[in-house]
Amino acid sequence: MRSDNVTKGMQQAPHRSLFNALGYTKEELDRPLIGIVSSYNEIVPGHMNLDKIVEAVKQGVSMAGGTPIVFPAIAVCDGIAMGHTGMKYSLVTRDLICDSTECMALAHQFDALVMVPNCDKNVPGLLMAAARLNIPTIFVSGGPMLAGHVKGEKRSLSSMFEAVGAYAAGKMSEEDVTEFENNVCPTCGSCSGMYTANSMNCLTEAIGMGLKGNGTIPAVYSQRIKLAKHAGMKIMELLEKNICPRDIMSEKAFLNALTVDMALGCSTNSMLHLPAIAHEAGVELNLDIANEISAKTPNLCHLAPAGPTYMEDLNEAGGVYAVMNELDKKGLLYTDLITATGKTVKENIAGCQNRDPQVIRPVENPYSETGGIAVLKGNLAPDSGVVKRSAVVPEMMVHSGPARVFDCEEDAIEAIKGGKIVAGDVVVIRYEGPKGGPGMREMLNPTSAIAGMGLGSSVALITDGRFSGASRGASIGHVSPEAAVGGPIALVEEGDMIRINIPENTLNVDISEEEMEQRRAKWQPREPKITTGYLARYASLVTSGNTGAILKNN
Repeated sequence: MRSDNVTKGMQQAPHRSLFNALGYTKEELDRPLIGIVSSYNEIVPGHMNLDKIVEAVKQGVSMAGGTPIVFPAIAVCDGIAMGHTGMKYSLVTRDLICDSTECMALAHQFDALVMVPNCDKNVPGLLMAAARLNIPTIFVSGGPMLAGHVKGEKRSLSSMFEAVGAYAAGKMSEEDVTEFENNVCPTCGSCSGMYTANSMNCLTEAIGMGLKGNGTIPAVYSQRIKLAKHAGMKIMELLEKNICPRDIMSEKAFLNALTVDMALGCSTNSMLHLPAIAHEAGVELNLDIANEISAKTPNLCHLAPAGPTYMEDLNEAGGVYAVMNELDKKGLLYTDLITATGKTVKENIAGCQNRDPQVIRPVENPYSETGGIAVLKGNLAPDSGVVKRSAVVPEMMVHSGPARVFDCEEDAIEAIKGGKIVAGDVVVIRYEGPKGGPGMREMLNPTSAIAGMGLGSSVALITDGRFSGASRGASIGHVSPEAAVGGPIALVEEGDMIRINIPENTLNVDISEEEMEQRRAKWQPREPKITTGYLARYASLVTSGNTGAILKNN
């Protein structure tokens, strides 16, 4: 056991004295030491219940013969961080979470780990850590929030942001906004649509690192506590069998995750996180393959913000395994892969039936024959841009319009809410990429303002930043190379015609290569917006969005 380095032998007597100071008994130190990484805090709604989940995991570990030991991981609430400087600190925490978990796990020589995350960056951050550490690990999240109810309809956080846009357009009263404010987020848990947190928790099941229901069982259900106990017990089996994350997170497992991503219509942020996790697992996941997978993968789900169903509905319909079972009917999954259940994918999904064809479309009757995410390329995005195709209205799948150019999110919001953006426009927000932001802010406020003002079916938005999973419409993010390194998005000028063709996966600006070269020759890098602290260090190391915004030493 790895923990023998701190619990066994005469040389470890000083170590044992410190365990004595913590109150551990000889019997506990004779057992495997299981680290439980808790993202609990009192500022993220998705994390306020994690103390209950952690206690259940501890019980499961103890019942199965291990000694559970809890240590923390940080987490940012993207909703609270949205639309101000705080959003610069969201994506960047993914690497802090990964690095700090590595430090804690190796410094204290844990034999295995149970990860207890829930929201946007700590799920991928901990998956990155699991891949990097490669000691037996299992995930159990805090679960999704129940949908809210406003005026007899189910609602979620995305409708709250859009309500603010509707108010700015004079389409909603202050009293109406207050009613949304008080009702759209009714319980603890990760926000109730197929946003980034729920996308990543579902993909944790798909990639094989979580038990059935990890992505969909609502946070407030007692079944979530039982799931946590089972995860605590299961980690002891994984330890005994020495089943490690890189045994599970193989190249084929990542292809499975991409396939399920397309079927569910997950957040575009998954196109940042899956390559970053793969990188830590020693797998190269080139996003060029995303369109190949999308071309043969039917989109089966339209959860909010793409449609009127929510995570609780997906759970009742059979959850992620039911979606995977539908996909397996077309032979779209690798099913012989080992998972954190100790069984193969095929064994996991056997008998997991689709209980609601209105929530999970049968594979014979999909929303579309192609997947929910598209990767676009062209002279505006030579490396790539990403769009949540399943959340784009039909009339915006092909769109041409004049560029309305803004060098930061705040300027764009002011123009949108000031009525300066009109039908047909293409809003371009640049210098918000991983390096230029720095931190690659989410553009939920601009997309929600566009939708709330009734422009969602006539205005597109393009950025080298990214989008919340709560965004909908023709919102194309991760444009790479980003403006800060001189990508073509930095060369776009007000009024340039931009052409978007999502079915053909293209994104172009109507200027000649000669004109592009002339503009490139005149372009000058901008002074960094932030020169001290973690963000400055991050900006110096981060790569472009098309590579997952991973950190590399210069």
